[in-house]
Amino acid sequence: MEDWKEKLAKASLCDIMRTAFAHRILVPAFNVAYLPMVPAIVEALRRTETFALLEVSRPDITRFGAQSFRAVKEAFDEFGDFSLSRLHQDHVPVIDEEGQFVDWSSLIDEALELGYHSVMIDGSRLPLEENIKVTKEVVSRAHARGVCVEAELGAVLGHESGPLPPYEEIFASGKGFTNPEDAGRFVRETGVDWLSVAIGNIHGAITGAAKDAKKVEARLNIEHLKKIVAQTGVPLVLHGGSGIKKEYVLEAIRHGITKINVGTEIRQVYEAALRKERDTSAAQRAVAEKVEELIVTYYEIQGSARRLAEYL
Repeated sequence: MEDWKEKLAKASLCDIMRTAFAHRILVPAFNVAYLPMVPAIVEALRRTETFALLEVSRPDITRFGAQSFRAVKEAFDEFGDFSLSRLHQDHVPVIDEEGQFVDWSSLIDEALELGYHSVMIDGSRLPLEENIKVTKEVVSRAHARGVCVEAELGAVLGHESGPLPPYEEIFASGKGFTNPEDAGRFVRETGVDWLSVAIGNIHGAITGAAKDAKKVEARLNIEHLKKIVAQTGVPLVLHGGSGIKKEYVLEAIRHGITKINVGTEIRQVYEAALRKERDTSAAQRAVAEKVEELIVTYYEIQGSARRLAEYL
């Protein structure tokens, strides 16, 4: 095995993410909406020598074909490559998109028991004090096992039931944008490893006809991002990464966005290929090609695994 592979395989994910943040190297995170996507994503990472996360959220399990957190972990154990990837539990909400309280504690514990390498607690629909309290609890449990924690502050819209306001209205008003001062306090008091922020990004729909529609082409408020970075000093995350204009994405990476979640784009490619070809291997090829295209032409991070290893 080459030295760079050994270095990355042995490094902790928290160290990899801190290194990526310090050197402005993006670590994309690809949502596994269907289990056969796991080897397809890993294949694209191998072809491009790119480090990324594979991740799974509750909607991937409840609305699509990821089956369970255990099933995804078993697929990662079979097909994953530690020199190029880790496994992340995405978006465990305290209150979900329909306003219902979630048994977040059991879901987080499940991922920790299964051996996920990072988890995400989303208390963004709570008052700030309560979000801090819950996140501190998750950080305490996860760090005891050497597992990194992502949290969220602000409101990344898109998963709620019912129609959203027009995107331009959301962007112009700054509706749901992360407050930089609150973010600084949140990071200091929770010890969270990285933070999901709202700066114009928006989730793709997960229900109804809209789940198959093209996403809104979002923009990012880079000046607002700079203020958050200045207050926090930790890797920042963009949820709803599919469909953002490329120039904004590259600028955001230069200013501290370290992780971008990609779900809608690769899920729709998988589903379209499956409908057309009625063949899982064709759907896997479509996903691998889309992931490679995003890495090479959209994020421009081909070879990022080697670069990360140099700095570790």
